[in-house]
Amino acid sequence: MADVTETLDSAIAQRLKRNPEGLVPAVVQEATTGRVLMLAWMDDEALRRTLATRRGTYYSRSRQQYWVKGETSGHTQHVREVRLDCDGDTLLVRVDQTGPACHTGTDTCFDADLLLEEER
Repeated sequence: MADVTETLDSAIAQRLKRNPEGLVPAVVQEATTGRVLMLAWMDDEALRRTLATRRGTYYSRSRQQYWVKGETSGHTQHVREVRLDCDGDTLLVRVDQTGPACHTGTDTCFDADLLLEEER
């Protein structure tokens, strides 16, 4: 587990390629099934908090504040692993999800609309 520090490790921070708002997309995946649960956003502080606590911590663009997954709903994420992609512009967060991952109450945020079905 990462040390609890006041700032994100500079070696990690230097590798991140952030959007103009200072955010990096985080693809959240169920560790045991490989199912993609949600897409969220992290800045340096959200990533630091996630690494330090192993609790999925993200930045809400709509509310402009940090949120810990499950803090109010009880649908928590224990973070098993965090990976940075080869370009440094996307995070993969592998979690043990308790309860639904989507704020709508579904297991994943990708249950609503199937735009192209697998060929049979």
